[in-house]
Amino acid sequence: MATVVLFHSALGLRPAVHDFADALRAAGHEVHTPDYYDGETFETVEEGVVKRDALGVEEMTRRAGAAVEGLPADLVYAGFSLGAACAQVLAQTRPGARGVVLMHGCLPPAAVGAPWPAGLPVEIHTHEADPWCDAAEAREVAAETGGAAHLYPGETHLFADADLPDHDPEAAALMLARVTALLDRVGRA
Repeated sequence: MATVVLFHSALGLRPAVHDFADALRAAGHEVHTPDYYDGETFETVEEGVVKRDALGVEEMTRRAGAAVEGLPADLVYAGFSLGAACAQVLAQTRPGARGVVLMHGCLPPAAVGAPWPAGLPVEIHTHEADPWCDAAEAREVAAETGGAAHLYPGETHLFADADLPDHDPEAAALMLARVTALLDRVGRA
């Protein structure tokens, strides 16, 4: 069993995040879903980005860190889009991470200001033509970290959210299967 902290996208803690967490729980993993938007949710990424910008990067980083206070160090950090940035920052800066799953977004490791932890498994999941996540950058991050970039055919962003027009059920199901397999591997390690 792995213990996962699953960070939401700029749209907030929507039902799709709970659904993904529930699927991971059904596979035997413990999953925490912090809400760093104070209960606010949005219908478009652009609306959510206004909230993100109002909070600022420093406050977002503080809120993500506060969400894991009191949790063990050996977490798997996962996130959707904006939440992927939160997951990556914590995986790179909080010692003890067992894995990181970056869905619909990733940062160059150098942007975090801390080295990539040796041997830390990472998976990046995005559509090939995602307008918010550059596939070439995802490949570069995977190559730099020794991880895997899973690029799915398509051109939408939050394809795992069944309530959005971006939804791609086939890609979402395959991503869930791959994430579950990663959690199964690192949970036994």
